[in-house]
Amino acid sequence: DDLEKKMISSGAKYLMVSHMRGKLASMDRIVELCEKHGVYLIEDAAHSLGVEWKGKHSGHHGKIAAISSQSYKMLNSGEGGFFLTNDPVVGAKAAVYAGAYEGLSVKHITVPGKEVFGDLPNLLPNYSLRMHAVTAAIIRPQITTLNERREKYNERYYKLVARFNKLPHVYIPDQYPEVTIVGDSIQLTLQDMSPAQIEKMMDACRARNLPVELFGDPSNARYFKNWKFAPADCALPQTEALIKSTIDIRMPLMWEDSDFEDMYNVVKESLTEAMA
Repeated sequence: DDLEKKMISSGAKYLMVSHMRGKLASMDRIVELCEKHGVYLIEDAAHSLGVEWKGKHSGHHGKIAAISSQSYKMLNSGEGGFFLTNDPVVGAKAAVYAGAYEGLSVKHITVPGKEVFGDLPNLLPNYSLRMHAVTAAIIRPQITTLNERREKYNERYYKLVARFNKLPHVYIPDQYPEVTIVGDSIQLTLQDMSPAQIEKMMDACRARNLPVELFGDPSNARYFKNWKFAPADCALPQTEALIKSTIDIRMPLMWEDSDFEDMYNVVKESLTEAMA
C-alpha cells in the first residue's frame, strides 16, 4: 500500500486528504492507516459537500475538515467557508484566529468551553476571519436543498457517464460503491491519445464554446508540480500521466437536459476531429 509506505518512510504526523470533484477515496482504509501510525487526519472537503461514505458525510472522518462556500460549490455565498473539528483545542485555536479575543469566545455558539481557551487569545494572533451575517444568510437556505440538488446532479451525471464511456478513447472509472457522489462536474480520462491530440481535442471543445480544463496543464492549480510550497519528495510518474490525460468539465445545475445533449455532442465531435 503506497500510502502506508509513505507514512512510514516520511515519519508523517499529519495527512491532508483532498476530496476532489465530488468523489472520495477509501475512507475506511485511510482512517485505519492514520490510527495505526498515529497520523492526524485532515480533510480538505471544499469540493465534497453532500458527498458521503457509507452514509457518513465527508469531513466527518478526520479530526479537522475545511469546507468552502465559494462560487461553484454546493453551498455558494460567492466567497467564504467554514471549519469543522472534533478536537477541542483545535476548535479553540480556530476561534482565536477568527477573532475570539478579549473573552469574545463566549459569543461563539459552537466553540469549546471557556476553560479550553486558557491563554490562547494572548498566544495566537487574531486574523478577524469571522463569517459575517450576510454570508451566513446566503448559505443557510441552501443547506435544506443540498440533498435535492445532489439527486438532480447525479441523475444527469450517471446518464452522461454511460454515454461517454461508450466513446473511443474515453474512460470514466466507477466510484467505490460505498460513496454517494455529487456529480457537479465530470472528468474524462483520454486513453491512447498523445499530448498533441489531447490539446487538439480541447481546442475543438473550446471552439464550440465548451470550457474544458486539463488537470496536468502547467497553469492548473491542481497540478502537483505547481505546489512549490509543498514539493513532492519523489517522482510521481503514474500520477503525472493520469492528470495529463484527464480533462475536467463542469455540469451547471441550471442547465437544461438539452444543454447536456449539446455537451455530449461537442465532446464526441471534438474527439473525432482530434483523432482524424
